[in-house]
Amino acid sequence: MIQWKGYVKGINLGGWLSQCDYSVERLEKFIAEEDIKKIAEWGFDHVRLPFDYNIVQDEEGNLIEKGFEYLQRAVTWCEKHHLNIVLDLHKTAGYSFDKDEGESGFFDSEMYQERFYSLWEEMAKRFGSYEKNVAFELLNEVTDKNSMDSWNHIASICIGRVRKFAPETKILVGGYWNNAAAAVKDIAEPIDKNIVYNFHCYEPLIFTHQGASWVEGMPLDFRMDFDNDLEEFFGNTKTYLPNNEILLEPAKNLTGKLDSRFFEALFAEAVSVAEERGVSLYCGEYGVIDLASSEDTVQWYAAIHQTFRKYGIGRAAWNYKDLNYGLVDSHMDSVREDMINIMTTD
Repeated sequence: MIQWKGYVKGINLGGWLSQCDYSVERLEKFIAEEDIKKIAEWGFDHVRLPFDYNIVQDEEGNLIEKGFEYLQRAVTWCEKHHLNIVLDLHKTAGYSFDKDEGESGFFDSEMYQERFYSLWEEMAKRFGSYEKNVAFELLNEVTDKNSMDSWNHIASICIGRVRKFAPETKILVGGYWNNAAAAVKDIAEPIDKNIVYNFHCYEPLIFTHQGASWVEGMPLDFRMDFDNDLEEFFGNTKTYLPNNEILLEPAKNLTGKLDSRFFEALFAEAVSVAEERGVSLYCGEYGVIDLASSEDTVQWYAAIHQTFRKYGIGRAAWNYKDLNYGLVDSHMDSVREDMINIMTTD
């Protein structure tokens, strides 16, 4: 499979320009140049920066110059410290992966779609000249499989409009079920040689999101160790998160402990599709909630990274700071060095 050079070892800057309160304090101070410098010194080669449309567009679709200044700041810092960057539209007008955001109608609304296209045209005008170290991720985590045909159509139009101003920029496109690896096969054929297929992996969700208040069906007091047989992960998924069982199907015949074999089974089809279509495969999010023990988190990371390295899959861990997954947060103090070594090993 074609490896996406320069985007092999990354980390997310979630919580700065997305999934935040949008306060001036947050936008100005949550991430500083010193953070970018630290990430580079640790040995990462890129960051993924989620941003929401309302950072750069008002409700009428007018541009917000201050929002673009934040994006430019990030790009400039990364360029200075020799990091690449994925600019990820985490929420667009009319759609968010988080239903609590109250965004709806995107897949059926020409108005919302035109705002989406015009936003990306503007992004291409401003950042298309950075094609060697800036990539575009059109939209974060389509949830509904039934939206996939519409999404493929919208993405193709958007790519065409972006290409007028950014002909060589890498563009990431993901699938449904929150960018599940199982959805990669249904992403449209690549329009050109600069398309990257994107997926996310938080499997088994029963472990990586244990006790998460935002996961439907998850008991707040549920805890589960990494050192369990796979049947325990499958059984608890069936009990508490039955809608998630379909994502574990590729590994259902495995037995024994959860290890790299599990992730190999989950990614195998996506890898095959990427190879057949001549595109790179990239995992834009993966991680373990801070309610799991730090030692268990290290084991999960070691297993998934073994598979990333085997297949040559680029990746960006979730998350650098806060949002229940922060690498620099106190719950990682005792294992941070181990985590960084795992994440930055080629």
